[in-house]
Amino acid sequence: MSHKRIPKRKAAIAAGSVAALGAAALVLPNAMASQTDQADAPRTFKAADASDVAAQLASRLGDAFAGSYYDAGRQQIIINVVGDDSEVVNEIREAGAVPNQVDNSTATLKAAARTLRTDATIPGTAWSVDPKTNEIRVTADSTVTGARWNQLTSTVKSLGSDVATVKRSSGTFKTFVEGGDAIFGGGARCSLGFNVTAGDGSPAFLTAGHCGVAAAEWSDAQDGAPIATVDQATFPGAGDFALVKYDDPNTEAPSTVDVGDGKTVEIAQAAEATVGQQVLRMGSTTGLNDGSVTGLDATVNYPEGTVTGLIQTDVCAEPGDSGGSLFTQDGSAIGLTSGGSGDCTNGGETFFQPVTTALEAVGATLGAGGAGAGDEGGDQAGEEGQAGAGEEGAGAGGDEQAGGGGEAADPSAPADGAADDGSGAADDGSGAAVEGH
Repeated sequence: MSHKRIPKRKAAIAAGSVAALGAAALVLPNAMASQTDQADAPRTFKAADASDVAAQLASRLGDAFAGSYYDAGRQQIIINVVGDDSEVVNEIREAGAVPNQVDNSTATLKAAARTLRTDATIPGTAWSVDPKTNEIRVTADSTVTGARWNQLTSTVKSLGSDVATVKRSSGTFKTFVEGGDAIFGGGARCSLGFNVTAGDGSPAFLTAGHCGVAAAEWSDAQDGAPIATVDQATFPGAGDFALVKYDDPNTEAPSTVDVGDGKTVEIAQAAEATVGQQVLRMGSTTGLNDGSVTGLDATVNYPEGTVTGLIQTDVCAEPGDSGGSLFTQDGSAIGLTSGGSGDCTNGGETFFQPVTTALEAVGATLGAGGAGAGDEGGDQAGEEGQAGAGEEGAGAGGDEQAGGGGEAADPSAPADGAADDGSGAADDGSGAAVEGH
């Protein structure tokens, strides 16, 4: 059977609420960088530019660079620096960014993250570097009690004053198997992330790795015939992503994300996430939701194992949203929903697999192949490469989680991983237990 496109399903999305959220989310600030009359006055940047600017400054500033983040309200790039070297400050200002003096160096935060990984890799915990506070934010879910809680807090205390903080999450970390459009396989329901072109030229899509290891074949309808087969899957370990090839080589895989109410967002490229960046998430269970990036290079300790290199956000998610697309209103593919704690009623934290890393690992390109793997970081929307979004999945239905029965309770668990690349990260942050989306 030839699939022109996979039927869209919107059963899990309330049209009214999606329309309202879509209207608000799709008008996020999108100002281009502008010049000012004063050479040292801060410039305004698009969020998509922040990772490139920060990376360039990091390479030039060396040990003085202590991370960065994006101030969405002012559309400015904040660069953390250790010390008060006037040459360093001037270089930051000349680049149009804002210098911010801090106490903890990148080396200090990396060392702290290594200690956490060695002494406190406890299921139900997560950590990442928060460049806004210049600390490692450690999160413990509701399962971390008694001796495990004492172990965690004593480890954090040993790191020294103002290096790390601990907070509780009322939910539990898990993956959100069950969600843009839904896909079904082996009793599990997940969400399609982005359409891509595989290395051999065949049409395919990206979704969560924990979905890819839960079932080999996936359908666009509950109890329907398979339409796609898993080609590669990584979970747990160095990521949470899977490449799934459409069985019909004539399948057309559009580079769009279905955001409900008959609306779509064109995906032009893949891009690196930046702390402070405003993002949108689409999933088959909860539809369209928005929020911001709060941490990079997050490590999460799921019940199934530890996953590293994730993006941490305050965007909500629920079971079935796993694998769904994280993107920007101007058309940049950012991530694939992995796991977290909480829900879209009470909030919580959700972690995402970076799309750029997934593309490079599986050798795929977005959409029709205009944006190749490895070219995406820091690019701005509007380029030729396209990435398909969750249009292909099936509608809401099966409530089971990949890899097991029962629904994932809290879909947006916080995982704080150390971030090293423009967000002042610590490289070894290890984290919380998360279950598959």
